[in-house]
Amino acid sequence: MAVLFGGLYGFQAFKGIMIAKAIGAMANPPQTISTATAATAPWRSNLTAVGSLRAVNGADLALQVSGIVQSIQFNSGDPVEAGQPLLQLVATDDAAKLQSLQATAENAAIVVKRDEEQIKFNAVSQATLDSDRANLKNAQALVAQQKAVVEQKTLKAPFAGRLGIRAVDLGQYLSAGTTIVTLQSLDPIFVDFYLPQQSLADIRIGQDVGISVDAFPGERFSGQISAINAKVDSTSRNVQVRATLHNEKARLLPGMFAKVEIGIGQPEQLVTLPLTAVVSNPYGDLVYVVDDLKDGQGKARQMFIKSKPAKGDRIAITDGVKPGETVVIAGQIKLRNGSPVKVDNSHVPVAEAAPDVVDQ
Repeated sequence: MAVLFGGLYGFQAFKGIMIAKAIGAMANPPQTISTATAATAPWRSNLTAVGSLRAVNGADLALQVSGIVQSIQFNSGDPVEAGQPLLQLVATDDAAKLQSLQATAENAAIVVKRDEEQIKFNAVSQATLDSDRANLKNAQALVAQQKAVVEQKTLKAPFAGRLGIRAVDLGQYLSAGTTIVTLQSLDPIFVDFYLPQQSLADIRIGQDVGISVDAFPGERFSGQISAINAKVDSTSRNVQVRATLHNEKARLLPGMFAKVEIGIGQPEQLVTLPLTAVVSNPYGDLVYVVDDLKDGQGKARQMFIKSKPAKGDRIAITDGVKPGETVVIAGQIKLRNGSPVKVDNSHVPVAEAAPDVVDQ
């Protein structure tokens, strides 16, 4: 009996060893991948940031005094010039008071003129002339004060720009400080953004800037850096930067979110690849190069790389890949050094340094 069980155990062990050898002898099936050929292209490093558009001049217009709206001389969205009247409050009583004060001032001026003639003949005293002159100045001051009161009942555009949506109606009672309409100067327009302090050495006044906004996908708007803040934020260690953009058609509006791109340095000829070619691991970034490629099949070779920051869908390689090498850009998840591969490039997306983003 012991011999029988020993024989069975030995047979099972032998069977397991033979199965393991057979499996080990089987070749791994090739992994299906997509590839791209490494090629050199001009590459310029960029600084990127996000920012907000801001009007050169922008204000919510209001009056300093209260009153009832007598007339509105604008429509929502109108372009206006500096000094253009926009709204008038009822000012009947104030205008009548102004006329009364003007009449008083005119009479005071007549009295002073008469005194100046009579003093030549000693018909009035110098004290009388001085008193009448003081009365004239006081009357003129009251006229100027009342003119200011009347003028405060009229809203005028403080600068040229485009009006927003009217927020008041005819006959409405307005309290002092109530917003009537917003006014924004749109051409040129600012974009404000922040950069880390280490970028200060790479930027200067007048440097070209490009921005894109979600409202106009695929379009780029150009401008120049016009101001760099005089201090770095002590909490974030970022510095505020402002660029000025041309906006002749007023397509860009204050408050829009913007993606900012600043080219730095001179263009270099570098090997570029689709960003999907790069695999990250704890030891650094790497790519898989296909060796011994024949009839669409080859072997994967792992290569660690050094690179520049990515631009759009592409990345520039500074070390690790040579021009002309075939690099895996899709399907590398299960690859190892020496893995057999089969190339299928029938569905390879186009990788661009500045891709258009379109909402679907």
